[in-house]
This record gives sequence, structure tokens and C-alpha cells, in this order.
Amino acid sequence: MSLHAAAEDVAGRIRSYGYVEIIAHHDADGIAAGSILAHAMARAGLRFRLRIRSDIVPEDLSGDQAYLLCDLGAGMEDLQKETIVVDHHEAHFTGEHHINPRLFGLDGEYELSASGTAYLVANRLGDNRDLAGLAMLGMIGDGQTLAGMNLEIFNDGVANGIIAVRRGLRLPGRDLPEQLLMAAGPVIDGVSGDEAAVKAIVGTPDAGGVYDLKKILSLCVISAIRTHNAGCVEAIYGDTYGLDREVIVDAHSFAAVVDACGKSGHGDLGASLCLRYSRDLGAAWETARMHRLKMIASFRSVTKQNDPAGIYQVESPDVAGDVADALSCRSTPQIPIAVVARSGNSCRISARCPKGAAIDLGAAIRTLAQACGGTGGGHRSRAGATIPCDRLEAFRKGWTEAVAA
Repeated sequence: MSLHAAAEDVAGRIRSYGYVEIIAHHDADGIAAGSILAHAMARAGLRFRLRIRSDIVPEDLSGDQAYLLCDLGAGMEDLQKETIVVDHHEAHFTGEHHINPRLFGLDGEYELSASGTAYLVANRLGDNRDLAGLAMLGMIGDGQTLAGMNLEIFNDGVANGIIAVRRGLRLPGRDLPEQLLMAAGPVIDGVSGDEAAVKAIVGTPDAGGVYDLKKILSLCVISAIRTHNAGCVEAIYGDTYGLDREVIVDAHSFAAVVDACGKSGHGDLGASLCLRYSRDLGAAWETARMHRLKMIASFRSVTKQNDPAGIYQVESPDVAGDVADALSCRSTPQIPIAVVARSGNSCRISARCPKGAAIDLGAAIRTLAQACGGTGGGHRSRAGATIPCDRLEAFRKGWTEAVAA
């Protein structure tokens, strides 16, 4: 079976049910994936409910309903076999209705996201080519590249007038000052999170309301290059993607707002934007602003720690992944890093691996988490886990031996 045949199979399975429970992961990729399929099902006259979750356990899928997991489920061996899974993570689920690029020898880490996979399924439910812009959220949110199947979806969107390529700052925000204030990939020293510093750098626009972007960009690059790797510095400016059919036109801003809403516990708000409801757009932007400022403050606090094993701790689970991303932007980390946050009796762990490292971080984290009585997995360079906090020292020991050695 090919990837496209699997998309047809999953679409057929969805059609066969009178009602489907969609459960999507709470980041930009998962929310976009769930929303793409919600759009497609609504247009096809199918009934569903969409919920956004940070994680699930098999016990969450009880009763006689049909369940469709988006950006979740691939790593779970103990799901009911009839569960429908649309994912791109390391595949351990063996049910028949599982569409995942990794099952077909494709790169699920960089060349096809869950939202891109959902787009393939959506177009087997009807003509949903106008949803190509939503697939961009997963590509951007998961740090993927325009290659492989991603490039095919992107080209499809450009050819149909859904995606427009532009040039500019790739930082989320409603205006230039907010773009600099919320800059988190990379966190720009002396700029991000500091309103006074942003005001001083931005200065006053000219009579036409235009800022001196070249000067501002130069100052930001000079500041960032001191402590960040070249790839992250280059990400400040470049190709941007206009999504004129969506409620937030700039793709990088859209991905950041949806991601922040999901991780802040307002996944319904992020999904409403993907479903093209603009009523709560202002609230979504404020949620994103507060989330990113919280993340920047946590990042600045955590960088003061000096753990030779590369394990850091933050207070809030909702920013752990973003802090891990920001740490991985620092100048060429020599070892993988893990960011830990407590959530009740559980510890959430977000791990990142420098490019070119020999270790498969997803597989390593999965093994470590299971040894500590938890769950985990992910991609080769990006992974996560949840373990009991009373096993954190055991995790630290295993991490040091298996990952940070």
C-alpha cells in the first residue's frame, strides 16, 4: 500500500462511521491536523467532535465511539486496533487504519507533518485543496523543511492561490514592535521580552509609518549571532507565507498563535482560528503574547543553570517544549538537552538533539521513559516523555549514560 492508498483507506473508514471523536495534540501541528479533518468532515456532511489534548492513554478511548487521533497515537502499542491514527511520529501502533509517512519509508521528521498527512486524507473526503495553508502550520510548528511531500503540498497551495510567498521578518506579531518583543526562535538577547529595549531599537517610524527595517534587522542579528547558531539567526528573516483565506494571514504568526493557545490550555481557541472563526482573534493574540513572554522569562532563568548532563528545569509544563527549542538554538550544543517541568506527580520532559548527532533521541527517550514507568517517544531530534516525578533521578542517570555520554 502507498501513502496515497492509505489516505484513501482512512478516508473510507471515516466515512463508514456516523460519528467520529477527533482528538488532536495540543501543538500547532496537531491542532491544524484535527481542524483540517474537521473542515473536510463537515463539508462531507459527517458528524464529529474535535478535542485538543496534551496527551492520552488508552483508557481515554472508551465506549463504542469511533476515535480519530491526530498527531497522537503512533507511539502507542496498546491502542484498540480499530482506532484511526493520522500521525508522523515513530510508528509502533499496528492497527489497520494508521496513516504515517514513516510506514512508507518517508521522512516524518522533516518532510511530512501530521497536518500535511491530514491534508492528504481530507482530499480523499472531497476537494479540500483550500486547506493547504493549514498544513503549513505543522511544517512551521515542527521545524520541518519544504522538501518531499511538504513541498508537493506547498506547491499545490501556491498553484491554487492558497499560499503566497513573500519576504520579511519570520517572527510572529501584529506589528514590528510585537514581533521583536515575542521573538523566541531565537530569543534575542537584549531585545526579546523587553519592551523598553524594543522601543529603543525600533525608534520612530517615518511619516508613512514605515520603520527602518534594515537597521533594526542588523541590530537584532548582531545581538543574536553572539550566542545562537547560524540556522536560528538566519530564521529571523527570509521567505514568509501569506495565507489569505485564513484568519491570520501570516503563516509564521498563525502557527505561533495556534501553538501558544494549545499549550496554554486553550486548544479550543486555537482550533476555532483554524476553523476560520475570527470572533476571538484578539483573545488568541493576547494568549500568544502572554505565553511567549512567559517562555522567554523561563528561558532566561534556565540558561543560568549549568548542568553537565544537559538537563534543565522550568516551573511550567506549558513552556517546556518551547524552552527546549530555544536552548537548541544556542551556539552548537555539544550534547542533547532535556527540559523538565513538574505537573502534579508527573514530570513532563521535552528533549532536543543537535543536528548530526548519532543518537536517535525518540527511541532513546521511549526506552528511558518506559524504564521509569512512563511513556515517551518522538522524532530523531525532537522527543518528549512523561514519567512519575519520583523516578526523575533514575531518568537523569539513564539520560547521562545513554544520551549525554
